[in-house]
Amino acid sequence: MSQPRTIKRPVQKRAGKAASTVVPLGDFLGAAGSLTLDQRKILVDQALLLLSENYVHLPLKMAMHAVNPVQRLRVMRARMERQTPATMEAEWMFHRQMSAIVNSVRDLHTNYLLPAPFAGKIAYLPFMIEKCYDATGAERYLVTQTVAGYDAPQLGPGAEATHWNGTPIARAVALNGERFAGSNEAANLARGLESLTLRPLVIQAPPDEDWVTLTYVGLDGSGQELREQWKVTTNLPPMTDLDAVSEASASMGLDLDSDEKSRAKKVLYVRDVLELERGRSSAELATPAAVGGADLPTTMPGVFRAREVSTASGRFGHLRIFTFSVSDPVAFRDEFVRLAALLPQNGLIVDVRDNGGGHIYASEFTLQTMTPRRIAPEPVQFISTPLNLKLCRRHQHNPAGIDLGPWFDSLDLAIETGAQYSAAKPITPEDGANDIGQQYHGPVVLITDARVYSATDIFTAGFADHEIGTILGVDDNTGAGGANVWTHGLLAQLLNEPPPPDETSPYVALPNGANLRVAIRRTLRVGKLAGTPVEDLGVTPHETHRMTKADLLDGNVDLLNRAGELLAARPARRLDLKTSLGGTTLTVAVDAQGLDRVDLYVDDRPISSEDVTGPLSIDILDVTAGQMLRADGYETGALVASRRQLV
Repeated sequence: MSQPRTIKRPVQKRAGKAASTVVPLGDFLGAAGSLTLDQRKILVDQALLLLSENYVHLPLKMAMHAVNPVQRLRVMRARMERQTPATMEAEWMFHRQMSAIVNSVRDLHTNYLLPAPFAGKIAYLPFMIEKCYDATGAERYLVTQTVAGYDAPQLGPGAEATHWNGTPIARAVALNGERFAGSNEAANLARGLESLTLRPLVIQAPPDEDWVTLTYVGLDGSGQELREQWKVTTNLPPMTDLDAVSEASASMGLDLDSDEKSRAKKVLYVRDVLELERGRSSAELATPAAVGGADLPTTMPGVFRAREVSTASGRFGHLRIFTFSVSDPVAFRDEFVRLAALLPQNGLIVDVRDNGGGHIYASEFTLQTMTPRRIAPEPVQFISTPLNLKLCRRHQHNPAGIDLGPWFDSLDLAIETGAQYSAAKPITPEDGANDIGQQYHGPVVLITDARVYSATDIFTAGFADHEIGTILGVDDNTGAGGANVWTHGLLAQLLNEPPPPDETSPYVALPNGANLRVAIRRTLRVGKLAGTPVEDLGVTPHETHRMTKADLLDGNVDLLNRAGELLAARPARRLDLKTSLGGTTLTVAVDAQGLDRVDLYVDDRPISSEDVTGPLSIDILDVTAGQMLRADGYETGALVASRRQLV
C-alpha cells in the first residue's frame, strides 16, 4: 500500500432541507454555555435524588462495576459550595463530570440529558463505519454509507478504515466504548464504534476534537488520509413526550442514545423515509408506502421493512423492526401481523438489530402472534424506598392513567419485612399480550446484536422464554438493558397529578431544558429462567454469525443465508380454518400440515379432539354468531400451533 495522502476538507453543508442548520462543532460550542452556579447545584441535587431514591439498579451496579455514583455526586456538590461564579469550571467540564458520573453505572436507561443548546442536536461526521470479519476471523472496519453529496478521494462504501487520529481503529473503538454506558463488552464495543461518527449531544458530551484524521485504504487500494471536521445539526424530534403523565411515557423501555441515533440516521442517510414520515418519528401513514422496490408497502416505513428474500436454502420472509417506539402498540402489532401474512409462510426472519426499544406493550403484544403458547409478560419491580412508596401511594387507584396499585402493598410492607424490592408484577396487560393469539405458523428466526436494548431486550427475552424460535446473534449478547425508564419530568409530574400538587415533593424544575432519566423498575425473566434479571445479563443467542464484507456491502447476504439454513432445518406447519354457520350448526374445515392432532374449543370450552390424517370437517352444534372458535394443533403430544376465529 502506498503512503497515505492527507486531504483537508472545508465544511460542506449537507444536502437537503436542513442544510442551513449545519455548523462546525467549534462554532456551535463557542455559543454554548449559560448555566449559573445555582443552576448547576440544582442539577447535582436532583441527580442525587434520582440515583439514591428512584434508581432500581443501584445495588447491582455498585456491586458489579465497583462504583459509587451517589458518593461522587456528594463530593462534587460539596466542592461546589467552595466555588463562586467567577471560579467555577467551564460549563463543558461540568457537563462532562455529570455525564461521567451517571455513565459510571453502565446503564443506558440512566442518563444525564444536557440542556439547551445541546438538546435536540447531533454532532456527526459525513460517513458511517461498521465492523465485519474476514476469512481468517480478523476484524475489519469498512465505510458503509456517506451523506448525500459528500465526496472524498476513494472514500465510499467498501473503503477500509485503519487508523483514527493515528490510533489503530480497533483500539480507538475499544477506548471510545469505555466512555459510554454499555452493560457488557459486546455493547461497549458496539457503542464505541457507532459513536466514532455520530453523537446525540443531548446524551453524549461533545467531541473533544474539532476534527478527526481518518486513515483508510481507498476503493482503489491506495493509502489515504482525510481530515474531517465534526458538524452539528438538528435531529428529528422524539415520538413521545416522555415527561407527560401518560400510559405511553410510563410504559417506555427505551435506550435514548439508540433512539436519537436512529432518528439521526434518517436525517443523514435515509431521506426517503424522512420524506414519507414528513418529519414525524415512527409516523403511521394513512396509505401504505414502500421505501425500496422489493419492499412491501407499509403504513409504518420508519418502523418496519418487510420483503421476501432468496437464500441458499429457499425463499423466506424478512421483517425488520427498527423501533418499538410507537404511540399505538395495537396498531404496531396489527401492522406486524398484516406484513407477516403477505410474506412466505414457510419461514420468517424477524430482524431487530440496532433496535433500542420503545413501548413495552408493543414488544410484548407482538410475541403472541408467533407462538401457540400463552404469553406471560415480564414482571417488574421497584426498589424499596420512601420516595417510590410515596409515588405508588398517590397512584395506587390509577387517578391519572398510570396504575401503580399492583406494587403499592409490597412497598408499604417493605419497612417491616426488610424487602429490598417490591413484588414483581407485569407492566404489559396479560390480556393484551394474548388477545389475538398465533397468526404466523411457520418457523421463526430472530436476529439480534449488541445494540438490542430495553423493550427490544424484553422482546428477545420473551422470544427465548416462550421458546418461539431460534435466536441468531451477530454479537455474543444483546445490550442487556432490563428496565422501565422514567424521566425526572415524569416523576415530578406524578407528584403533581392529579391536583392538588404534593407540596412536599422533592422534585425541583431543572434549568434550561436539562433532564435526567432513571431505570425505575427492573425486569425479570419468565419460563425456565424465571426471576433472572435482564439487566447486565441480556439474552445469549442460540447461534452466532460474524458479519462479513458481503453482509455490509451486499444486503446482509451471508447473514440471511445463515438464517435461511436455520429456518430450513425446522418443520413448516400450517393450521387453516374455514367455517360456515347454518342455523346453530358450525361446520369447520381444517387444513393442517405438520400436525398429528387438532383440538377444537368454542369460547374456551373443549368440543372435539381429532387425529389428523388428512383434511378434516367437523360439525359443532349449538353455536351462535360472535363466539370464539379455537383450534390447537399438536405433534407427538406437544402444542405446536394454534388459530382463533370469530364465528
